[in-house]
Amino acid sequence: MLYQRSSQLFIDAEKVIPGGVNSPVRAFKGVGGTPIFVKKAQGAYLYDEDGNKLIDYINSWGPMILGHAYPPVIDAITERAKSGTSFGMPTELETQIAQLAVSMVPNIDKIRFVNSGTEACMSAIRLARGFTNKNKIIKFAGCYHGHSDSFLIQAGSGASTFGTPNSPGVTPGTAQDTLLANYNDLESVRNLFEANKNQIAALIVEPVAGNMGCVPPLGGFLEGLRELCTENEALLIFDEVMTGFRLAKGGVQELYNIKADIVCFGKVIGGGLPVGAFAARNEIMNYLAPVGPVYQAGTLSGNPLAMAAGLAMLQEINTNTQLFDNLDKKTAYLEAGIHKVLTQNGVVYTINRVGSMISVHFDAQPVVDFQTAKNGDNETFKKFFHGLLKEGVYIAPSAYETWFITDALTYEDLDFTISAIDKVSKAF
Repeated sequence: MLYQRSSQLFIDAEKVIPGGVNSPVRAFKGVGGTPIFVKKAQGAYLYDEDGNKLIDYINSWGPMILGHAYPPVIDAITERAKSGTSFGMPTELETQIAQLAVSMVPNIDKIRFVNSGTEACMSAIRLARGFTNKNKIIKFAGCYHGHSDSFLIQAGSGASTFGTPNSPGVTPGTAQDTLLANYNDLESVRNLFEANKNQIAALIVEPVAGNMGCVPPLGGFLEGLRELCTENEALLIFDEVMTGFRLAKGGVQELYNIKADIVCFGKVIGGGLPVGAFAARNEIMNYLAPVGPVYQAGTLSGNPLAMAAGLAMLQEINTNTQLFDNLDKKTAYLEAGIHKVLTQNGVVYTINRVGSMISVHFDAQPVVDFQTAKNGDNETFKKFFHGLLKEGVYIAPSAYETWFITDALTYEDLDFTISAIDKVSKAF
């Protein structure tokens, strides 16, 4: 495939945008080469500026669970735009999507919409601190909760791709209030609670990690977090920006039957437009302004276009009784095919999967946390990425990202992908 136009567009972009991109992982720095510029997308496919067609396995990093340009979502956005794009005033749409989200997700009474997953997690932490009157939080190495200062301590995903998990610009004062535990390691969490008695406001976690590749929780891990938070009067925050409305209607809380105190959303809840949200039971959410003392605001929060897209998306998910079963079967089919060809070709690897999130790690050992994720052979991943791109299959340009499966993928697409992986891995 030729990428002459993409290459020129990247040169032009670098002159006016830092690194030529508006989000670092898009820059291909983790895999080398020049990023692909997209012209349009439809269903399971991307069409780039050079006219190449690619099967898409990032799906805008998760939200396109039903495929790109899904007609009910596009129709909702188009119709809403005819009446104006932003008002800075309440609309009925906000109540409608809030009612639907609360009805779909366990253990929440109220929800507030913001503009990104970063905003949602940042606001959830502030709310937790205000509600508990404590300052410290626990996060996990390799879990990414957006680029707010409190979270850029051993963050996964893009921060790891660039080798800068501790970002310049984060003050020592901010960093000292963020305590770092190891994912899937309850003892590391217990030690932090014991060393910081009555100081920890909340623990935030990706209940199924997606920013060090897909890393599922080990048996008893989430249950243990719930118990430790309850014992220490700290709030348990599930960052379901990736997993919410993707792994089940009610997200990981439903999937694993674990009650979180605050839940953060993004991705799917916006139908592809910039939306985030955080939600909790009444007694916590009522600490927010204007009814409570914890301030949070946003001019574009509840934007009518975003609310229209999100409402259309959630309505489709809520009424499609076969969606999650279909997604699971398609992803399992892909997993089995990858297992078969990589094993036949003598490749050292392991695969992690939960529902429609899946990742391939080029290491023989189980990947259960950030350290084991970092043990993967990144040089092999680079060959894997570029080989698949040449064959017309687009996966995330980072070894620390999960793949997101869309229901728009056909079994023919999956067979094509498996065949491409077979061809690429033979050349390792």
